Amino acid sequence: MVLLSLILLPFLLLPLLYFIVRPCPVNIPIKNRHLFITGGSSGIGLALAHRAASQGARVSLLARSLQKLEEARESIRLSSRSDVSIFAADVRDYDVVQKAVSDAGPIDVLVVNQGVFVPQELEKQGLDEVNFMLDVNLMGSFNVIKAALPLMKQRTDCLPASIALISSQAGQVGIYGYTAYSASKFGLRGLAEALQQEVVADNIHVSLVFPPDTDTPGFERENEVRPELTKILAGSSGSMKADEVAKKALDGIQSGSFIVPCNFEGHMLAIATAGLSPQRSFLMVAIERSAVKSANRGSAKGTSAEPMEGAHTLSDKTHVTLG
Repeated sequence: MVLLSLILLPFLLLPLLYFIVRPCPVNIPIKNRHLFITGGSSGIGLALAHRAASQGARVSLLARSLQKLEEARESIRLSSRSDVSIFAADVRDYDVVQKAVSDAGPIDVLVVNQGVFVPQELEKQGLDEVNFMLDVNLMGSFNVIKAALPLMKQRTDCLPASIALISSQAGQVGIYGYTAYSASKFGLRGLAEALQQEVVADNIHVSLVFPPDTDTPGFERENEVRPELTKILAGSSGSMKADEVAKKALDGIQSGSFIVPCNFEGHMLAIATAGLSPQRSFLMVAIERSAVKSANRGSAKGTSAEPMEGAHTLSDKTHVTLG
């Protein structure tokens, strides 16, 4: 009898396991809603804009080049007969980004897609190039999200919203010659994981998209200067068309997925690097909602935690080093 119980126990636990891991369905509609895409004048951003506009979304594009933005707007008008708002801005300039976001109006789906890449071994790479990648890829993402978040929280409908960050498979695993680039893309994961906890109460879902090498104008330039070993390692995952990545990304955004891989290798990396990333199961949704309600009750009562002795507070205007 005991032996039979031991044999049956794993099968009896399967329903519980299914409840724990089964995704909680989310549908983030985009028809008649506002999508704001950075880096939207070419590549993945432009492909996303075409797909979203064809599904009835109101699209806004932000990029540095006004000429490329105008060309992108015209191509979307021709393909979907949709009007597009364009904003020429550098994501490194918070004030300019904030003005563009304010002029665009409340955002339902924010796609943070801008990115720059200069492949080279760290020993040979200038710090100006390292700073450039970190400023555009990581700090630029902070600027865009911080500018958009207040208006996203003030949206009048009760429909779920989304913030999607376009990372890279180099943001899942470090690759030779990608030292600075990988650092900037790995940083997006920490941003996304913490941000999801902060916005879950506002029915905003964060998605992190991990495309492989993608056939874009930027990729062509990048491939010309890649170290040979980098070409071999990065090429092992294959490449995709921008429109293929855009389809995977938009499907993941609309389903509220946190991790959005784009090919088989991406799925394997997602499993291998899952860690403690947000899981949209029924159990986790229940836990999150309970935690948010408890936090809101505490805020309503005006409670606040006293800082530990010797701890720094924001009012000290000092930096706190952990570890």
